[in-house]
Amino acid sequence: MARRNPERVRILAATLLGLGVLSGCAVGPRYAKPTAPVPPAYKEVPPGWKTAQPSDSIAKGKWWEIYQDPQLNALEEKVAVSNQTLKASVAQFEQARALVRQLRADYYPTVTAGGTASRSHLSQNRPLTSTSSQQTYTDLQIPVAGVSYEPDLFGRVHKTVEEARSNAQASAGDVESISLSLHAELASDYFQLRTLDAEEQLLRDTVDAYQKALELTQNRYAGGVASGVDVAQAQTQLETTRAQMIDLQVARAQFEHAVAVLVGEPASTFSLSFAPWRTPPPVIPAGVPSDLMERRPDVAAAERRVAAANAGIGIARTGYFPIFNIFGSGGFESSTITNLITGPSGFLSAGASAVVTAFDVGRRRAISDEAKAAYDQSVAEYRQTLLTAFQEVEDNLAALRILEQEAKTQADAVAASQHSLDLSTTRYKGGVTTYLEVTTAQEIALSDERVAVEILSRRMTASVQLIQALGGGWDAGNLNKIQMTSTPSPLAHPTTATEVAAQP
Repeated sequence: MARRNPERVRILAATLLGLGVLSGCAVGPRYAKPTAPVPPAYKEVPPGWKTAQPSDSIAKGKWWEIYQDPQLNALEEKVAVSNQTLKASVAQFEQARALVRQLRADYYPTVTAGGTASRSHLSQNRPLTSTSSQQTYTDLQIPVAGVSYEPDLFGRVHKTVEEARSNAQASAGDVESISLSLHAELASDYFQLRTLDAEEQLLRDTVDAYQKALELTQNRYAGGVASGVDVAQAQTQLETTRAQMIDLQVARAQFEHAVAVLVGEPASTFSLSFAPWRTPPPVIPAGVPSDLMERRPDVAAAERRVAAANAGIGIARTGYFPIFNIFGSGGFESSTITNLITGPSGFLSAGASAVVTAFDVGRRRAISDEAKAAYDQSVAEYRQTLLTAFQEVEDNLAALRILEQEAKTQADAVAASQHSLDLSTTRYKGGVTTYLEVTTAQEIALSDERVAVEILSRRMTASVQLIQALGGGWDAGNLNKIQMTSTPSPLAHPTTATEVAAQP
């Protein structure tokens, strides 16, 4: 093999050293989380509510356990395993994570290896042919190694990886946001179904009472005390209530089918047993508004997209700088296999290139302006997401506060209407009034009781929506725990966020 030229080696070493020094000169703005207006406290926190304490905070991840319903807990666990919408979101996140690993490979040289063997016959009539040259020859090359490396002189690779990593973290936030939404939808559908059961139980009890009232009027009619009109009114009241009870089955069936889809089961084979719900919602600690930036996965995802857009500005700026490339190849080449792997048969070549765009009619400036506008858009979307989060919390805090007051007032109305019905029934039995007064009192009492159940349903829904608005016990710090080289699935950890490493 030919002797190496010491001067050439020194020049190549100096070149590589210089490129290594320059590789730390990344361009682009340094990222800082955008500011947003955050109120010091929630306006709609009901009087007497306190800031969350360690003992009464929402369970991390499994927030639905705060309702202490075993069947709800079992259904919620199935969402993370069987829901197809969540699986599609997880697959999208896996794509984003794979892209980060793909782009990180650009930090290192690309090495190719292989061997070739060829047998060639040349034309004797080709130009510049020598009579002494061989017309047929063999060319063997083994092994041939090629190296190609683009030093990250101005941070293009670094910024590209940073952008992809931030997008992957945003995708992880999207997974958690979808998961939270699906779990909340399941809980909301479940409580609406259970309060329909409570309403059906109310109508069943009312039908029993109306059946006894019909028997009373029939006995009085048989004794000549009541008229046929009283019997007809009692019969009408009874059948009307039965029809209302049957009508509830339509809405209950729809909620049952919705729950089936959320847990990944066919609606035809899924059913929930009858179980009326009468328990008011528990107190949900709201915490402080500044917590929302860490507790809401959609807010965290929006912030990560701001970081990705910031990296995009750096990528656009690298277009103003040259692209350097180092390449080389080496191996053994001979016309016969007997002396292929010997010193004289060795060959080696190495070089470097640099390319810069000299004139592009403003293309790079336009790309840079586009990246800056994309960053401004992502900042505005982040702030809007946060404002919407505050609105949702305030909406549901107000709903819980007002509905609690309404429930107390409605309970008084139910008691008063029941007392009125008792008085009217006593008056009718005493022959003081007609049965019309009784039916009127019955309608009012039943209407008040149904409204009370409806208010309970709205309170449970508002309770679930408040937990969802507060982030369901999630924490943005979960985005950065698991290394990119690991391959866990968010479905394997349904109670925590899918995590992406914050590696440089």
